[in-house]
Amino acid sequence: MSQWIDTPDALRAHLAAFSSRSRPASIGLDTEFIRERTYWPQLALVQIALGDGGDVLLVDPLVPGMAEALVPLLVDPDVLKLMHSPSEDLVAFQHTCGVLPAPLFDTQAAAALCGIGAGMSYQKLVLAVTGVALEKGETRSDWLRRPLSASQLDYAADDVRHLHAMHASLQQQLDTLGRSGWLAEDGARQLANAANDQGERWPHLSMRSAQFLDPAAQRRLLRLLRWREAHARRSDRPRSWILDNELAVTLARANPADPAALQAQLDATPKAPKSLRDPIWQALTMPLADEDDAPLARGEDRDKKQLRAMQDAVLATAGELGVPEGVLASRKLLEALQDGGGWTGALAGWRREVLQARIAPLLASGETSKASV
Repeated sequence: MSQWIDTPDALRAHLAAFSSRSRPASIGLDTEFIRERTYWPQLALVQIALGDGGDVLLVDPLVPGMAEALVPLLVDPDVLKLMHSPSEDLVAFQHTCGVLPAPLFDTQAAAALCGIGAGMSYQKLVLAVTGVALEKGETRSDWLRRPLSASQLDYAADDVRHLHAMHASLQQQLDTLGRSGWLAEDGARQLANAANDQGERWPHLSMRSAQFLDPAAQRRLLRLLRWREAHARRSDRPRSWILDNELAVTLARANPADPAALQAQLDATPKAPKSLRDPIWQALTMPLADEDDAPLARGEDRDKKQLRAMQDAVLATAGELGVPEGVLASRKLLEALQDGGGWTGALAGWRREVLQARIAPLLASGETSKASV
């Protein structure tokens, strides 16, 4: 049964009754949000499955005071939050409520560690674990409208109704495989990253076109992308509305000689942010304190043979563990190792334990080959 919760007092009453039950406890948790015209997700609905009895609260976060009423539950360390692929939900909670739901059990990540599949959708995982086939009809709904339709409410409730059943099955498999600690480690890192999110430090590395720029142009691109990120956050507008990737690369490559040259470039570009000429000029010409530490986006100069050997090592290890290779290390992470990034972030902890013995010799051999040239 699902209940529409549109007052903070009603939410507090339900949560007080839930808290009186035996501890520790768990809840299924999900959100619906809109992020089409804003940088930050606009939280439109919060779904809470209380226990495994089927009771679902559909909480209206647009009501004044509701975000504050959610906080005690979100931060309760004795209540495990069961979520599916929650990265954007975490951003929504952090922005709207000022806190993150912890501790966390990510059913998508758990399924990958159990060898069921990587990046599985909620619907596919529910079917695989419980045999229940869910409808997908409201995936593109306007969740900010009121009142929500009956089909929207049913769809939203289904998004948390099966999380307890999936958790029970996945937790048992993780325990059998000895991987519960792996999931806990990944969940803690995901929460820490969300809590300390300042944007990607080296955003130019994720743009393929950056590899075709010389080092000075790459530094200019980095300046523009850092400025764009900060401006998008302050103005709550999508990054592409501030400065699209193509124009950022064009400006970094062209290196306008003065504000007038920059203005000419903007005037020649349809939909260019002409009103932002002055801050764009400042971003282009103001060196960053750490830009000399920035790794270069690389293409043809990368040691492809070494990278392939590293990928093969990851594939072999994944086969032995019975997990998708992407769960262990993506190409991006391996390239970061090639660039001297070290066993940090997602490559620390259990991934380092299972991969380092195979990959470290490959990295060392590559360094030896470079030294001999």
